[in-house]
Amino acid sequence: MFLLVPPVSIAAHEVPQRVALIAFVKPEGQRLRVVVRVPLESMRDMQFAIRADGTLDLSKLGTLLPEAAELWVANYVEFYENGIKTAAGRPTATQLSLPNDRSFQTFDLAVAHLRAAPLPVETQIDWKRAMLDMEIEYPITNEHAKFAMRSGLAHLGVKTTTVLRFIASGKAERAFEFEGDPGLVQLDPRWYQAGGRFVKLGFEHILGGYDHLLFIICLLIPVRRWRTLAAIVTAFTAAHSVTLIASAYGFAPNGAWFPPLVESLIAISIVYMALENILAKPERLNKRWLLAFGFGLIHGFGFSFALRDSLQFAGSHLVTSLAAFNIGVELGQLFVLALALPVLMFVVRRSSNERAVIIVGSALVAHSGWHWMTERLAVLSEYRVSMPALDSVFFLGVLRALLLLAVAGAVAWLISGLMRRLAQEPIEATRDPG
Repeated sequence: MFLLVPPVSIAAHEVPQRVALIAFVKPEGQRLRVVVRVPLESMRDMQFAIRADGTLDLSKLGTLLPEAAELWVANYVEFYENGIKTAAGRPTATQLSLPNDRSFQTFDLAVAHLRAAPLPVETQIDWKRAMLDMEIEYPITNEHAKFAMRSGLAHLGVKTTTVLRFIASGKAERAFEFEGDPGLVQLDPRWYQAGGRFVKLGFEHILGGYDHLLFIICLLIPVRRWRTLAAIVTAFTAAHSVTLIASAYGFAPNGAWFPPLVESLIAISIVYMALENILAKPERLNKRWLLAFGFGLIHGFGFSFALRDSLQFAGSHLVTSLAAFNIGVELGQLFVLALALPVLMFVVRRSSNERAVIIVGSALVAHSGWHWMTERLAVLSEYRVSMPALDSVFFLGVLRALLLLAVAGAVAWLISGLMRRLAQEPIEATRDPG
């Protein structure tokens, strides 16, 4: 999460391709203690003395380590206490470490290491492999307050990964891992903070999920009645909610082959729906919600892949965050439909041949879906799935799959009852909304 800078003799070195940072954050009394380990290589423009063999001259470090800690770390990390920005942090301890040092396994070990004697000046250490450890303190008023952090350290490397552990008083340690600058991170969020973050995440995800949007639009191209529209959207929402929640609670397969399989099935679902629009009879719209539900189960796993790395920001509000993400997805879908459906209706009313409009629109969707399908199936074909061992892990997975199918079946049964109530009359593809 943080950074250090090299000497004149190496000042022109390139930005590291990959930088991994380790940090602990612990509120304690009236100070917020931040302990960080960062590769020395990522510290640019600091003039460290380098021997002819490329090792650091430890006798000439002087005040360079504290200066680097302040310049490249403390100045790029902000903390907030109950929403109020704290004063700037100041380095209180620094230490140069060998690459095989294991003291950053826990907060206490890292602090003890920082308080220990520095490396002997005769130590030979390649500056590209050395680590800079530091402790930075930020003033606070209450260790039990709610804290947030804003990190701006992505510039340390082309790809910067931060592993952060927050140790709150009287609470379980909370772990975070993120790439680049994640924006404002609530280290122990309240329910509405977690909810707001995940509504925004769901909305942004669906707007960028062109395959999901094309599938929904393809489902609705032949639809002319609002009851049918409501049935399809309800079924799709309920289905993807089931598998999204199931995946968040560990009910999805964890094999490397599973994500490419799901992505391939999503592309196949687009092609299938487009071909059905072209070939199927209009009366099949009566049961289109079933297709929306079945394929929605697959799309829910796709949503879960986008959500997986973000659940660490949910704090103790997993259920709230999952519900908020779903709300964001639905808001995004409704936003897109509010833009797309009036355009579709306008085109249909202007056309002398409604069937031709459906065929042409579906063919365009099928074209995109076909390209996605072939590309994703090619990726999937690179995975080799071996026969699993018939052990307790395998049978536990089978039980989880059966439970998921039972839940999905129960939800489908409930929706079918709702559909019977909504469908007071046959749904026809060619009627205008009324």
